[in-house]
Amino acid sequence: MVRTLFGLFISVFIFFIFSSFHSGNHPAAIKLRTIVIDPGHGGLYPGTRGLISAEKDVTLDISLKLGEAIKARFPNTKVVFTRTTDACVNNADNLHDDLHGRAQIANQAKGDLFISIHCNSTRQPAGGYYEKRVIGHKKKLVYVGKGSKKRKKWINAPIYESYWVKNTRVGTETYIWKAGKQENKNDAINEREESGEDVADSSSSAAAEEAFDLTSPEARMRATLYEKKYFDNSALFATMVEESFAAAGRQSYGVKQRDVGIQVLQATGMPSVLIEVGFLSNKEEEEYLNSNKGQDEVVENIVDALERYKNQVEGNVPVPPASAQDSIRQ
Repeated sequence: MVRTLFGLFISVFIFFIFSSFHSGNHPAAIKLRTIVIDPGHGGLYPGTRGLISAEKDVTLDISLKLGEAIKARFPNTKVVFTRTTDACVNNADNLHDDLHGRAQIANQAKGDLFISIHCNSTRQPAGGYYEKRVIGHKKKLVYVGKGSKKRKKWINAPIYESYWVKNTRVGTETYIWKAGKQENKNDAINEREESGEDVADSSSSAAAEEAFDLTSPEARMRATLYEKKYFDNSALFATMVEESFAAAGRQSYGVKQRDVGIQVLQATGMPSVLIEVGFLSNKEEEEYLNSNKGQDEVVENIVDALERYKNQVEGNVPVPPASAQDSIRQ
């Protein structure tokens, strides 16, 4: 009798899980009620530096403008920032707590999309650097050997010339979390659920969720289902962002994953992306990203992509995970 009741209980739970998905194995539509914007770095952690600016300042400027643009374009959408000043999140005094605080803000806000803004750089010095090259040779008398075997020898010594190498790398790329890092994302999804509100839609039944321990196998299974949905939607939005940049004439390096993972993406229980808006190590692109014109164009590109994404996920249009994931670069 007990076993029969337990089986019935599990069956009811599974029914609630799959009732939140449309037929054809496509996730239910997501409503973009809350968007979390994360200006990368800040406070103790300036990020990369260009010739005239630090990443933490550029990302904050662009993020604040992005928030205002989203409010103007989508007045029914709430915007939450992880920071609005040049400070670590929650006044953290170490990087782990700073990053954890960003994810915590997003999860507690019940975000439907997490957008982290960053700037890129190459390993070479910002602006450019000097290198040497051989432009010829000349005869040079040197001593070789030691002691009684020491003798003179003529050699062809290279003649070097220093020359300036401009740091020419420019462009954008958008990261999504590493799909193999499933456990971290599942933890974030369950953390988001702790208030009892359904992940996909607050109108869904919360009673079924509250009847289960969020660390149970059943909760883990449910989180895995949503992890797949969030990965597909992250890839979809990231692809649209890079398409928008490319259409505006920017160099796009596409959608990528990083083998080591990205903590703020792994730890947020929602679709999440990290957008590298350009290279501060390139003199002209740094000037562009510090200008009102450049920042306004970056914001417009992201908001245009957001509008396409919103129309698709809220319009019950099936998300094409295969085609979206095909464009992801490792």
